[in-house]
Amino acid sequence: MTFSTISSCYISPTISDNQFIPEHFFLYLATGCMSAFDGNTEYSLQAGDYGLAVRNGLAKYSKQPDQGRFEKVVIFFDQAFLKAFQVRYAYASEGRRPAGSLVKLTENRLVHHFVQSLTPYLNGDGIIRPEFSDIKRSELLVILLNEQPALASILFNFGHPEKINLEQFMNLHYTFNVSIERFAYLTGRSLSAFKRDFEQLFHETPSRWLVKKRLQEAYFQLERNGKKPSEIYLDLGFEDLSHFSYAFRKQFGHSPSTVAKRGATTD
Repeated sequence: MTFSTISSCYISPTISDNQFIPEHFFLYLATGCMSAFDGNTEYSLQAGDYGLAVRNGLAKYSKQPDQGRFEKVVIFFDQAFLKAFQVRYAYASEGRRPAGSLVKLTENRLVHHFVQSLTPYLNGDGIIRPEFSDIKRSELLVILLNEQPALASILFNFGHPEKINLEQFMNLHYTFNVSIERFAYLTGRSLSAFKRDFEQLFHETPSRWLVKKRLQEAYFQLERNGKKPSEIYLDLGFEDLSHFSYAFRKQFGHSPSTVAKRGATTD
């Protein structure tokens, strides 16, 4: 099936560069390829694939255009909309939220037809007109829930994250560029409780531990895997190359470029 009429379109905001997922959203990839990582699992989407990003999760995205084109459909399911939908259609939320921030959805021809049906409702910027937003979102949600009823346990869980294993979570997610406050929230703790538990466990403040942990991984990537500093700093949670280089030199006494060259020579 060809989707030549579909370009990037959105119902609600576009995907943020922030690695925290504040609301559930449906993603349909129309053109190009995409990979995502949530700390546990690597996901890959090709043109025609679709999935659900789960609220209160973490994920990193990378895209590969097809002949310069990367087009997608993004539909957000915010909490107010989902609460109204649940009341109207009497869906029950049963079971616990599954592990992972991304759910690859079951193949369903109705989803492809739904995506094609969006075209007449889009404005020139690829945004669906407001008067049709809730109608089309409800249509999609009925399709998804009829095919996969277990999604109700994800979509209609309106609670905050529960308290979880702090050591396991941090060792899996230390490369994600989110605030200490966000880490506290995602592990089911207040900021003060997070800092207290963290220091009891790691014998270090969260900020210092994160920098050291990221730099240790950077050293490994540079020396053993032959990576360049410009290739790794973003993936390791640093916001800019200069800050990464300064912190690296302060920690190890020499620049990341020096270590990268040494690794290349060893190879």
